[in-house]
Amino acid sequence: MSRRNRLAVLAAAAVTLALLPGTPASATTTAPTATSPSDAAATATAEAATPASSAPANDATPPTAETTAALRNATALTGGTATPIDLDALFIGAHPDDEAFTLSTLGQWNEYHHVRTGVVTVTRGEGGGNAVGPEEGPALGLLREAEERTAVAKAAVTEVFNLDDVDFYYTVSAPLTDQVWGGDTLEKVVRLVRMTRPEILLTMDPAPTPGNHGNHQEAARLAIEAFYAAADPKAFPEQISREGLRPFAPARLLTGGARGTSQTGPACASTFRPANAAQNVFGVWSGRPSASRGKTWAAVEREAQRVYASQGWAGFPDVPTDPAQLGCDFFTQVDARVPFPAPGSPAAAAPTSVLDGALTRADGTVPLGTQLGLRTSTFDVRPGTPFTVEVSMKAPPREPLGRSSVALNVPAGWQVSTTNATTSTNPSATVGRLAAGRGASATFKVTPPAQATLGRARIAAALTTERGTGYTDRQVEVVRSVRTAQQPLPQVAQYEKWTDETAVPQLRGLVTPVLTLPSSGTRQIGITVTNVSDAATSGMVRIDLPPGFTSDRVQASYTDLAAGTSTTLPFTVTNSDPTLKTSNEGGDYTYTITTTGEDGTTTSRPALELVPAASVPQASTAPAVDGAESHGEYGGTELNISRLWEGTACSSAADCSGTAKITWHDDTLYVLVHVQDDVLGTRLAASDCKRHWRTDSVEVTLDPRGTSENTSTTFKTAVLPVTAEGPPCHLRDADNRQGPGEETAPGMRVASKVSAGEYTVEMSIPLQVLPGAIDPGHLGLNILVYDSDTQDRTGQTRIGWSTWGGVQGDPYRWGLATLPGYQPPPDRPTTPPDPVIPNTALSSLDSPQSLEQSIRVNIPPSGPAAPPSQTGRIVSASTSGGADAVKVTLRSTSRGEIHLFVRDDQGTAASRVVTISTKGTTTVTVPLTRALGTRPVVVAGWQAPNGGTAASQVPVR
Repeated sequence: MSRRNRLAVLAAAAVTLALLPGTPASATTTAPTATSPSDAAATATAEAATPASSAPANDATPPTAETTAALRNATALTGGTATPIDLDALFIGAHPDDEAFTLSTLGQWNEYHHVRTGVVTVTRGEGGGNAVGPEEGPALGLLREAEERTAVAKAAVTEVFNLDDVDFYYTVSAPLTDQVWGGDTLEKVVRLVRMTRPEILLTMDPAPTPGNHGNHQEAARLAIEAFYAAADPKAFPEQISREGLRPFAPARLLTGGARGTSQTGPACASTFRPANAAQNVFGVWSGRPSASRGKTWAAVEREAQRVYASQGWAGFPDVPTDPAQLGCDFFTQVDARVPFPAPGSPAAAAPTSVLDGALTRADGTVPLGTQLGLRTSTFDVRPGTPFTVEVSMKAPPREPLGRSSVALNVPAGWQVSTTNATTSTNPSATVGRLAAGRGASATFKVTPPAQATLGRARIAAALTTERGTGYTDRQVEVVRSVRTAQQPLPQVAQYEKWTDETAVPQLRGLVTPVLTLPSSGTRQIGITVTNVSDAATSGMVRIDLPPGFTSDRVQASYTDLAAGTSTTLPFTVTNSDPTLKTSNEGGDYTYTITTTGEDGTTTSRPALELVPAASVPQASTAPAVDGAESHGEYGGTELNISRLWEGTACSSAADCSGTAKITWHDDTLYVLVHVQDDVLGTRLAASDCKRHWRTDSVEVTLDPRGTSENTSTTFKTAVLPVTAEGPPCHLRDADNRQGPGEETAPGMRVASKVSAGEYTVEMSIPLQVLPGAIDPGHLGLNILVYDSDTQDRTGQTRIGWSTWGGVQGDPYRWGLATLPGYQPPPDRPTTPPDPVIPNTALSSLDSPQSLEQSIRVNIPPSGPAAPPSQTGRIVSASTSGGADAVKVTLRSTSRGEIHLFVRDDQGTAASRVVTISTKGTTTVTVPLTRALGTRPVVVAGWQAPNGGTAASQVPVR
């Protein structure tokens, strides 16, 4: 499915979700009534929420006899019971280990409340490093899956669902991730949500905050989209009509982490202060002791994290033994369909705060299964302009709520009206008696005062019934008629568009607007003015820059800007003080945008970030690439590459520091890097010249035009100064074409000299190997040093020229180089070729761990269940033909492919993939690679011609 179709699915889901049961928007309250046929589709979504105590959801399209048979047949093939596993919570991440910093919470939930949690991992991390062996690609994916299953089991998590998408390389680009993963990943996530029916969805940060992995962003966006799409019968309807699944609406959706401050110790949840006061953030203290393990859950979590040895985590230090020094796992709520603890209440700081309303019931609250939601007619609200708020509620299917009323709580000074009164004291609306399974709604008109504080505000509703109380809320943003912003970075603009298309405006604005500017350089900055009112408007925009920056003008006007339209006002900004610090040493240079409109004034605080700049001189003769600088070879300014980028700070210049020089001759760039390093890391074999962050290395990154959104249109090379065999080696990584340097950068040469406490690396880079002709006035450049002081293939410190978190994946934050006098060949294209990106992921059919889980939990391995007409399963296995092989008999109803694994107490003893060309009974022999241990079985994964899958298992006789 294309991204356009994916967004169409979400748009339909958003429309459906907006049509909650109840009265038209013009009514004030509604007594419980039967749903009309015309509301059936909309009601199915709301009724799909089924916490543990509720009846099954209504289906918009009931399964046919054929789809029911398909589901029953798939279940039979997996060897399980009649239905798939029913989970309570589901964490959705991108790689093995993404859940590793929530395991304290997941373990507590299971130990004290018997919450069963599963983990969805979109990829198996095949693109990551490997500190424990030579495995890479699918073999590394198998290793990392095993690590993950062992790690999460320490928190009593036994189900890990892999979606089989490829992990290609580190990127901070969600758009690139979406392009590589393809359009069917959302469908996979929705299928798993509908199969496992979790009440709680947990995920990662969807925003392109600096350094946030693009895979993490995309996994979070998929989880958020699935929260809505899984409930919508119009989203992926074939899962309902063909696969026998039902729509399912999770109760609460949260992202891991939070923006704000808190204390450590038992009060970490109650003392948290969110950066956005209207946000709902819940904390679970990691210092709580595990009754069964005799240590804090923080310590259990750390033990689990150390299992990820392939990622260099085995050496993670112990957590503090003093519980007062341990903090919370924080979770930020995105949305909820059920009541949840009110901010500031004791329940909001309790360990069950994320579970309440969905899986646990706080004292005095409504029964589990009660639905409560709040929707506003607009997210952007304006002072003095009324908007409507609809509160919908529904009793559990088998339990009445009795006489019920709802009160709206708004900021001080805001006016609330019903048909009976207008007041600022938050009136309540009576909704009558709520019988079991019956719903109602109340509609209010809210008017912010003319002097309402601009920014985020909370609109809350308090439900009072004979069976208890409930709370819900929603954010709005108070704005003027005109909204002004510094032009966004491409990935930020794409994210903001996604929040609009997915109807989650509460997630917009999470990224501080920043633009980079070269030291002593000039750039044009656009200030975008958007009219959010319903009438044309005029006004003025002024910028106030910090010391060290100037602009060609300080203000500009906009005239007769039509309703709903935008205009961009350009300002040319110069860094007038070259002594200002660049990179993360200087940080953000914040400035003020003041917008004056017909209804008042607003201000915003974006930032500029300085990156280092260099002029690269032309060499009269080509330098000799010999690992040493001869007189006159490099005439340019020496670059400081000693700025801390990531990791532990260098203890001294002797520990890690460096300088670099650059020149060009003809059509070749020459780079000389000198590094002070008192301890050399692991000497990797020349055949293992890859994943350079595992040892000492120097990385040079080049963005030909200085405009790349991600590194797929750049050139990135790394040089290891020494190998196990002695000479240096080089490679390309995470760029337009990755692999060994000799293959991916023909003509590039490297040399090094290594002595006690230092090494020098020199390289020549033919500019023709870059993905496109360079712009000699705007070449993106960075030089980065990876420092390892161990022999276990782990790094400790990263330093460089232009340094920010995640800068290796952020071309816009690289430094800027100019090449005076250089002109690329006229026939060299400026458009980069299509990137070569790894596309081989481990299939769940090739993972016996995944197949064994599939059998245990009755869920097909990464995909839809094979239909009855295209199924295959093993029926017997024996060693009767001899001790060196296992004879396996299988039956199939069509042609297909079967993946066989002979397993015992020691692991896999043999495997084979067999193509089945006809239906019926087939016998195959699987040669053993070793003698069988105890409890041998054969595990099989079946691939049907249409892509459906199944798993089966038999003992070896």
